[in-house]
Amino acid sequence: MAPSENAENVANDNSKNQCEINGEPFVMKNEPREARCVGRCDMELGDVTHHNVEQLRRLNQAVFPVAYNDKFYKEIVTAGELAKLAYFNDIVVGGVCCRIDTQNGIRRLYIMTLGTLAPYRRLGIGTMLLEHVFVLCDKDPTIDNIYLHVQVFFQI
Repeated sequence: MAPSENAENVANDNSKNQCEINGEPFVMKNEPREARCVGRCDMELGDVTHHNVEQLRRLNQAVFPVAYNDKFYKEIVTAGELAKLAYFNDIVVGGVCCRIDTQNGIRRLYIMTLGTLAPYRRLGIGTMLLEHVFVLCDKDPTIDNIYLHVQVFFQI
């Protein structure tokens, strides 16, 4: 098995609720999305700022097998809604970092990182982060699809 696989939403303008994951069809619910706390109410999302970007760096070092350079973190601070930290009882336990890619006039949202610290997995934090991304895409009709790369050797 390859070290990474592509999971890509291949929806087009006529059908934003269809996508493929590794070539297999996957139909998404066609319901309005709203970022929300899943399960426990002591979870919330926060902006990535100059004051907390080092927490994001430490989170990424703990979660991902690759190191992101200083340029990545400098750009993330200015990403606005495309970068969020997840807090559980005021502790940073997860994060998502995205960017918008444009190629041949098609705007795509690329999820660069999406991760949660191991002890906080299965609590709905990743779902909350992903729902935030979906809300962003729902608010911007010029985004055609979402894509990401997955490291398949991660342990759950």
